[in-house]
Amino acid sequence: MARSNVMWVEKYRPSKLTDLINQKETVSSLKSLLKNQSEMPHLLFSGSAGVGKTTTALCLSREILGERFNDYVLELNASDERGINMVRERVKKFSRFAGLDTEIPFKIIILDEADEMTSDAQTALRRIIEDTAKYCRFILIANNISKIIAPIQSRCAVFKFIKIDEKEVVSYLKSLVTKEKVKADDKSLKSIAEFTDGDLRQSINLLQASASSGSVTEAKVKSVTGAAKSKDVEKILKLSLDGKISDARNQMIELIKVYGMSETDFLKYLNQSVFNLKVKNLEDVLETIAKYDYRILVGSNPEIQLSALLAEISKFGK
Repeated sequence: MARSNVMWVEKYRPSKLTDLINQKETVSSLKSLLKNQSEMPHLLFSGSAGVGKTTTALCLSREILGERFNDYVLELNASDERGINMVRERVKKFSRFAGLDTEIPFKIIILDEADEMTSDAQTALRRIIEDTAKYCRFILIANNISKIIAPIQSRCAVFKFIKIDEKEVVSYLKSLVTKEKVKADDKSLKSIAEFTDGDLRQSINLLQASASSGSVTEAKVKSVTGAAKSKDVEKILKLSLDGKISDARNQMIELIKVYGMSETDFLKYLNQSVFNLKVKNLEDVLETIAKYDYRILVGSNPEIQLSALLAEISKFGK
């Protein structure tokens, strides 16, 4: 059976706030803000990947701007254009464009992955936010709110998006399976939800990839997700404990750069592997993993930190 080339995450992306999955409190608060649009503050959406932050920003913008959405929304990805020039040129040019339509309250600038901006770019952005407050609203989107400078956080209403519950992910995947006329059993959908850990976007992508031949099975899901990757992390831990730091680092980089495993998942699997292998010095190894997890969270370079982690773990194998 030939499958559509259209990405399901786009095909089924909600267009109304009420269609969002599992963000009831946030949606309720945003709907309250819509009652008096002219006084709506700048917004900062934070939370893990694939939980609806960007979709919410687009839905909110559509509800405010209606048919004028395309003319009065600027959507940028800060990780693609992360320098000071992007802030000064593109945002400033759009925000100061003359001729604001009297039928709309303001223009909207959606800045995705704002936590990837440099401090200089964020400082420039802060000034632009101040200068254009009369006719622009910013919606900043960040996975890691701690990397957003305090002066920007204080100028925004902050909304924290929660991870989507496994049952809700499975329920949503079931609805897609029905719409796309694909066969899938509950076990295969549950394995997708377990693997993605609340990331609905990744869940939908995995479902579509697994359904390429018209049916979804647990074997196909495992093939697509590379479920054996947790075993690869175990091998990396063994290499580190054996003092083979260079080999461990190379395999770690391959997992992250080539196979797309996130640093967070790597640490999660590493933590589990410590128990699976019944590593000696358990307390010390776990404390070391926790230390580097925190360093990455506060913004240190992940590749450098994970390399240092593997080097430190090697000390416990001697």
